Amino acid sequence: MGKTQKTDPDSEYGEPAQFDPTFNGPMKKRGCTDIICCVLFMAVILGYIAVGILAWLFGDPRHVLYPRNSTGWFCGIGPNEGRPNLFYFNIIKCATSANAMATALNGFQCPTTQVCVASCPTDFWAVAAQSYLNGNPADVFNQSLCVPSIQLQNTDKSVKEIVDMELCPFFYMPTTSVLGRCLPDISALGRIPSDFSNNPGLPSVNDTVGLIKNGTGDIVGGFNARDIGVRIFEDFASSWPWILLGLVIAMVVSMLFLLLLRFTAPVMVWVLLVGVLGAGAYGIWHCYWEYANYKNASATISNIGFTTNFDVYLHVQETWLAFLIIISVAEGIILLTIIFLRTRIRIAIALIQESSKAISHMMSSLLYPLVTFVLLLVCVAYWGVTALYLATSGDPIYKVVALNSTLDSCKRINGSVTCDPQDFNSTDYPGCPSASCIFIKYNDEGVFQRNLFNLQIYNAVAFLWCVNFVIALGQCTLAGAFASYYWAFTKPDDIPTFPLGASFIRTLRYHVGSLAFGALILTLVQIARMILEYIDHKTRAAQNPCARFIFCCMRCCLWCLEKFIKFLNRNAYIMIAIYGKNFCVSAKNAFMLLMRNVIRVVVLDKVTDVLLFFGKLLVVAGVGVLSFFFFSGRILLPGNTFRSETLNYYWMPIITVVFGSYLIAHGFFSVYNMCVDTLFLCFLEDLERNDGSMQKPYFMSKNLMKILNKSNKAPKKVKGEN
Repeated sequence: MGKTQKTDPDSEYGEPAQFDPTFNGPMKKRGCTDIICCVLFMAVILGYIAVGILAWLFGDPRHVLYPRNSTGWFCGIGPNEGRPNLFYFNIIKCATSANAMATALNGFQCPTTQVCVASCPTDFWAVAAQSYLNGNPADVFNQSLCVPSIQLQNTDKSVKEIVDMELCPFFYMPTTSVLGRCLPDISALGRIPSDFSNNPGLPSVNDTVGLIKNGTGDIVGGFNARDIGVRIFEDFASSWPWILLGLVIAMVVSMLFLLLLRFTAPVMVWVLLVGVLGAGAYGIWHCYWEYANYKNASATISNIGFTTNFDVYLHVQETWLAFLIIISVAEGIILLTIIFLRTRIRIAIALIQESSKAISHMMSSLLYPLVTFVLLLVCVAYWGVTALYLATSGDPIYKVVALNSTLDSCKRINGSVTCDPQDFNSTDYPGCPSASCIFIKYNDEGVFQRNLFNLQIYNAVAFLWCVNFVIALGQCTLAGAFASYYWAFTKPDDIPTFPLGASFIRTLRYHVGSLAFGALILTLVQIARMILEYIDHKTRAAQNPCARFIFCCMRCCLWCLEKFIKFLNRNAYIMIAIYGKNFCVSAKNAFMLLMRNVIRVVVLDKVTDVLLFFGKLLVVAGVGVLSFFFFSGRILLPGNTFRSETLNYYWMPIITVVFGSYLIAHGFFSVYNMCVDTLFLCFLEDLERNDGSMQKPYFMSKNLMKILNKSNKAPKKVKGEN
């Protein structure tokens, strides 16, 4: 009979890492990994640049940035310099669709004459009945609001002819400039003068005012958005130094919190655990007290039966008995978990303390989120500019449209004839004085224009891939720096010089392909989520409960898949930074290593999450409360340095400080979280590789060795040595 082979219980998740006498931290001798994906990523980047160049050549963002009048000229530049606002003669024609504001902001599809003006009208005005019949155009109309082709002083047209041809506005009302378009001032609709809205016999005016009033009746007595914007700007102008001071305080508090975790982490963790147990104990006592009271009162569920008023069930003994049992079981589970996992909790605390020490030796790591932020800002800016230029690619197409289609002679104009607004003459269409040449759409003929949708898709996919790559670059760079700290046998003497810079250069030189591979996998999952959300949005009206349930399950599955991919990528990047292997091998090794220590993973993850959550809460809440007392005037400065009475809305600086504090805390704590994860993987590798002997000494801290009852054997002294 042959000898029975012993099976390793850990073989299901791979063999433990073997000792390597040449290993002392991130590998110096390494080669390029995932070259195929690197070439693919570079090709996509080059294609992305080519798309940007084509968009820049064919696009014209002035179509979006500047409004265009009926003659095709941009407002605010060229011949219309000094007239940056677009005025609509009859705004009601822009408000006939379901989304009136969006149609008006679109700029050109509104079938009414549009002229560039220096400032938007601020009062009510309409052509009086007497002036409409026999008035002098120069006395009736405002030249600055008429089309440039008519001179009121020299025209031989009557007021009626000018109105029919829409050469001058028949009426106007207070408007406000929104993105360069003169749109109705909502707050002015509540003070319409009687001689304006009750003028008999004037076409369009009464209908226009009535429709605008009915469509905005619920906000007629509201506020003026423009005034609020100006006041908020004034608040920022007067309080920006103190907002910056609040953000600096948030940065200092975040840094101090991370650096002091080496001393405060044990206290915070055990206080939180004792607090949870104490809350559970109080819950048990309160439930028993309620149960005893209702039991003495003989209040049972049989006395009330079934009712939809759930408050009634809080007055019977069975409800509190159920609560008592549930809380007692939960308390028992938590207590037993803490007792049996106390060693692993101590290991997690020690790793958190060690992470604080690592950051204190590499303070430059706290500034790396600024590099990630700048790179992400470049990605977002390039994507936005490219999308804008692509959206405005192609020459605008103008067609002849009858602005007043009620006339019989205008009905033959169906918008099928193209025209040039700068050379158009309405006399070519006798009998239809309202014939005009207006913008319809951008030219979609030609190879480039026909593929604009595909190019926008390419722009979005490349953008997601670049963003995920930038995040991966930051994670791998930080992992390499923190790994060099852990594998330094004598800390801090053996820590390499400029570990963060060396890790950054090493990552870019050898592992662009691996980072691009991981980023591509995550991008594909995110695209799948976007496609699912798009399908759900388009089919929501036709979905039955079963379809909604299926979509909900699919969204949940894809969300979980994205979270898992992010977790796997994060740990794969750590292994790449240490060993320099390709993405698949690194992801496999990281996953197997974590599965061989799954309980430690769960405990460390939860303990770290709780600490960082309370850290963010401390920073944001503390700075938020301080800013509230300061900007609300409860904290006064000596002299006239700053007075809260000068603020129109003191909550705007407070919101700005709170939001900025959260972003700052998140940036600092993300570095700390990466440090904890890196040191944890290094710690697990250390346990598997080494045994504490002189040939295989542990690299972990003395605190960790003490918790695990391990130590490094000291060299034996030879007799005769002092």
